[in-house]
Amino acid sequence: MPKLTFLGAAGTVTGSKYLVEAEGKRLLVDCGLFQGLKELRLRNWNPLPEKPATFDWCLLTHAHLDHTGYLPRLVRDGFHGPIYADAATIELCTILLADSAHLQEEDADKAERGGYSKHAKPLPLYTREDVAPVLKAMREIPRAAPFTISPQFSVKPHDAGHIVGSSSLELTITENGKRTVVLFSGDVGRYNQSILKDPEAPPACDVLLCESTYGDREHPGGLPEDALAEVVNRVAKRGGQIVIPAFAVDRTQTLLYIIRKLETTNRIPHLPVYMDSPMAISVTDIYLRHHEDHDARFTADEKNGNPLDAHNVNYMRTVDDSKKINNVKTPAIIVSASGMATGGRVLHHIARLAPDRKNAILLAGFQAEGTRGRALEEGTKTLRIHGADVPILAEVVNLRQFSAHAGQSELMRWLSAIPSAPRQTYLTHGEPEASAALKAKIEATCKWKVALPRYLQTVDLSA
Repeated sequence: MPKLTFLGAAGTVTGSKYLVEAEGKRLLVDCGLFQGLKELRLRNWNPLPEKPATFDWCLLTHAHLDHTGYLPRLVRDGFHGPIYADAATIELCTILLADSAHLQEEDADKAERGGYSKHAKPLPLYTREDVAPVLKAMREIPRAAPFTISPQFSVKPHDAGHIVGSSSLELTITENGKRTVVLFSGDVGRYNQSILKDPEAPPACDVLLCESTYGDREHPGGLPEDALAEVVNRVAKRGGQIVIPAFAVDRTQTLLYIIRKLETTNRIPHLPVYMDSPMAISVTDIYLRHHEDHDARFTADEKNGNPLDAHNVNYMRTVDDSKKINNVKTPAIIVSASGMATGGRVLHHIARLAPDRKNAILLAGFQAEGTRGRALEEGTKTLRIHGADVPILAEVVNLRQFSAHAGQSELMRWLSAIPSAPRQTYLTHGEPEASAALKAKIEATCKWKVALPRYLQTVDLSA
């Protein structure tokens, strides 16, 4: 019988890993890092319950680290098979995995020098040297056409509208002549968002795995540009600076696109914008190259120049460039990673700007439990950064309109487009309250059979 084991993203938002087995062959769908709470992050350091050397293939929905960030450990610990993904996802992984390794090396070094680790010699989860074998193992599959992995597994990607290259995966499993279709939603994007096309209508399936990040809530109403303009004008008027912890993939590009539009229409002043993330700069080039993911509005805007180039944007590639921002005393916008303030250059900007009430910290999307971003969102008065407690006096705003994840009604819109009821639906990639709320909504509205899987649970896909 074909079976599925939930090696991650069960009862939590991160760590997406799904092991699918048929006729003795083993396919891993996604291979993400656990993020957020310490008890979750510690799972990254534990050996996988299933030995990586026994996996035959890996298949990716998209490039975000909670879906790909464990790949260097997987390969280092014995996985030798190909890693399948579309072209944009491979390009993004080339950047994201190297950056992830660099940040982990950097954080381990800082912990050692600062003496704020319980280990005498703090180690990174993996190094930049561990990334090269992962990239060598990557194999491109079509963006929207069927692809045969083996006699047991074939896949057809469907545009998920979440980030460039993001897909929902229609996986057909064949065992003893019987076919079972399992649909992995990946992360479902927003409808009518900037830059990207809407999520594609999903196909019929026997078993559905659907994300539930925002399964219990909606995003605030109104246009993202209206909300951003209000914050920028308010902070600029009082002479402050805005620091935005932004995901290098999609969130930074969306922010730059909207800032340019607001400047062009004179709805905000033309402030200096500092893109302080080498990774985000490289990702922006990838976004511009992959026209197949662009919606009609963005395609039209491209005819009038680069839509992602704010009028006074400064690209801060080096550490010395980043340090120069410390000398800026006038109103400005600083966009820097990481998006949940878990690491990266943005921590230096928060530490510098947070103690001053005229400044603002603008959160632009979901903040996982246990992250500094969540602590800021929940109103913490101090934030631990590089071994010191930083007072938070700056204004903190979360503009959830910028989320790249579908809200509850958008998830229901995507689900309702499935032609017929799946035999079984599993809700993953959500905190327990969010998953439970979406389960209740689906059961009441669609009358489907819905379950909330447990971490390491194995299920029979033929049942």
